Amino acid sequence: MGSAPFTSPLAAELSDDVLERFLRYVRIDTQGDESSDTYPSTARQLDLSQLLVSELQASGLEEVELTEHGYVFATLPGSEGAPVIGLIAHVDTTPETPGGGVVPIVHEDYGGGPIVLPGDPGQVIDPAEETALAARVGHDIVTSDGTTLLGADDKAGVAEIMAAVAYLRNTSEPRATVRVAFTVDEEVGHGTDHFDIEAFGAEAAYTLDGSGLGELEIETFSARQVCVTFRGRGVHPGSAKGKLVNAVKLAAEFVASLPQDSLSPETTEGREGFVHPGRISGGVEEASVVLIVRDHDDVLLDEHTERLRVLAEAVVEREPRARVTFETEESYRNMRAEIDKHPRVIAAAEEAIRRAGIEPVRSLIRGGTDGARLSEMGLPTPNIFTGGQSYHSLREWASVQDMAAAAATAVELVRVWAERD
Repeated sequence: MGSAPFTSPLAAELSDDVLERFLRYVRIDTQGDESSDTYPSTARQLDLSQLLVSELQASGLEEVELTEHGYVFATLPGSEGAPVIGLIAHVDTTPETPGGGVVPIVHEDYGGGPIVLPGDPGQVIDPAEETALAARVGHDIVTSDGTTLLGADDKAGVAEIMAAVAYLRNTSEPRATVRVAFTVDEEVGHGTDHFDIEAFGAEAAYTLDGSGLGELEIETFSARQVCVTFRGRGVHPGSAKGKLVNAVKLAAEFVASLPQDSLSPETTEGREGFVHPGRISGGVEEASVVLIVRDHDDVLLDEHTERLRVLAEAVVEREPRARVTFETEESYRNMRAEIDKHPRVIAAAEEAIRRAGIEPVRSLIRGGTDGARLSEMGLPTPNIFTGGQSYHSLREWASVQDMAAAAATAVELVRVWAERD
């Protein structure tokens, strides 16, 4: 291991197991597919789910099951009378970035300076741009070879939970009962579609799906998907004068009318919302633009959506032979309102982070987690850091020391809940 100290003796003890599990899990291709009509959206996600079932059984957990929808559930019994809490992570990775054939590389005792990824030397993780990396000299840094994502989102969380419950299974100190859940299809917005909260049986839960060391995320975007479909008039281009209405051009005109210097992911930060065109499909007769709309304020979310409607209608007003349809689908709501109703859930997480040797940092997510939907469904579920960085990119990386700290936090969290009056 590198020269950087671990946050606690417990983190140091857990680090080897966390790393071994992480390297094993990221090699399994679990990309989702947002165009699929199956659940889970890809059968390959079950490859990891089935492995986790075997490992949970080998660790001695009880009630281990793989459900018909691909969820993995298990129980670690706690002390008599102790509450039940959940630890949750997702097995799938984003379809936005190549994710098959991951070759993880451990850069031991990182010495500073850019990390050139050998599979594609054009992919460089530069500490001048990655301030978190610049602060981790001496850490052991895990990357891919640069041709795929790494998969720390969220296999770091999976590895940390697995290491934590395996450790707890072999200890005798007071602890809460732990319900473990590994979900599928979180990255395509369907991670909790079939999650039965009543059967899960926890009074509170935590996703390990965050990023920076010590972060506790209690606020997310509210999210909506918008599909704008333009219908034109197809004609053979050789005889199209005065007749052709090209839906591809209409869609392009709509995208070009979106704000350039604001209201986009590349121009916003913090609580600032955005609209983001993520996919265009179709042809001359019909073309669709799929966008995501995000804001921490639900009123502003509605305003952003209405602005898209106005821009789309303006395109067809300039070409009256065209038509446009506008469809919206709710994804999740900001979990802050629900989390705030449960101060004990937040306080327990902050105490666990401190016991792992870290000062907790309350943060917000410029995105969402399974916890956003679970909180809306009645199970308060804030999000805890994992140590991964630069998610959804070929330059994704994770610190072994930070991952070990997250696993230690999960252990401490189970202990803290056992102390409840």
